Order: sequence, then C-alpha cells, then structure tokens
Amino acid sequence: MKNYHIGLTGSIGSGKSTVAKILMKKGVPIYFADDSAKRLMTENLALMDAITIEFGEGVYINGILQRSELAKRAFSSAEATARINALVHPAVHEDFTQWHQQQQAVYVIREAAILFESGTYKNCDSIILVEASLENRLIRVMERSKLSEQQIKQRMSRQWPQAQKRAMLREKDFILENDGSLEELISQVDFLHNAILSQF
Repeated sequence: MKNYHIGLTGSIGSGKSTVAKILMKKGVPIYFADDSAKRLMTENLALMDAITIEFGEGVYINGILQRSELAKRAFSSAEATARINALVHPAVHEDFTQWHQQQQAVYVIREAAILFESGTYKNCDSIILVEASLENRLIRVMERSKLSEQQIKQRMSRQWPQAQKRAMLREKDFILENDGSLEELISQVDFLHNAILSQF
C-alpha cells in the first residue's frame, strides 16, 4: 500500500512548522514544499530555464538565483505571482511524488503554506489544518522575523483566510487549534498521530 498522504497547512504564524517538527520526532517523514521550491529553483535546470524565459535575464546571474530580483518581478502583481506558481508547483509536485515513492512509513506529511491556494490539497488523502487567532499569528511572525505588522498582513493577504480553508475540509480532515501552550499543541499532535496510526 502506498503511504497515506496527509497535507499539513495553516496561515502564516499558525504553527504548522512546529506541528511538522513534532511529527518528525515521531519518525513521520515530512516533505517541506516551500523549502523544496526554493531548492528546485536553484537545482532543476528545466525550471531555471523556464523562469528565465518567463521573467527575463538577470533573475539568474552565472546560474545563481537573484532572489530579490525574482521577488520584484514575480510578486509585483497577482498575475505575475500566478505565472511563477504555474512554473514552480508542477516541479514541486513531481519532486514530492519521487520522494513519496521512497518512503516506508505508514503515513507521510506534505507541509505547504498554500496547500489550498495551489490546488495541491486535491492530491492529499487527508488534511491537517493548523489554526490560531490573528493576534497570536502576528506576534509569532513578528518575534521570528524583522517584518513589520503591515508587511506581515500584506503576506497574509496573499493566502486564503482561515475560514475559507476550514470550509474546504472534509470528514476525514483534521483541525489543530494552536492558541495555547506548546505542551497543549504537543498533546493534540500526540492524540492525532495515534488516531491516524489506529486506522491502519
């Protein structure tokens, strides 16, 4: 049987990466889609060529990705963002598929910030949505980054609101509430992990 494939997502600052790390300590294989996208943009020659054709010379200099230059061109408008996503998402999905085939665990996690927005959720057997209040999400992101509240809210505006993500959930999906302590989150993840294993 192919390993059960669970998508893990949540709005910026919700704590999805923390959930991933807790599960990783339990031996669950985790595929970090955002990290893989960054890696593929510097390793996958076909993708690098496609990005250069789409966004012009200067995005790569001597084969090295100029991240700030690409960001300037690719995130200047919703239309430009859609164009970069149309190139990167298929490459990430192909990379995930190859990775997934090599895993031996009962289930695997694909951690992705824009699981719903990208349409990737359609390939998942189940989804874990991590939620937290706007206030807590802002505090967390401000603590870990040098971004201003306005910059964080701008990034949040590029993602679907929590309510929209929740509306997409099905009976076999899960919600983790992360407005309490780390211990409370670990307790929820422990319960969820055991519930998933018990299905197999």
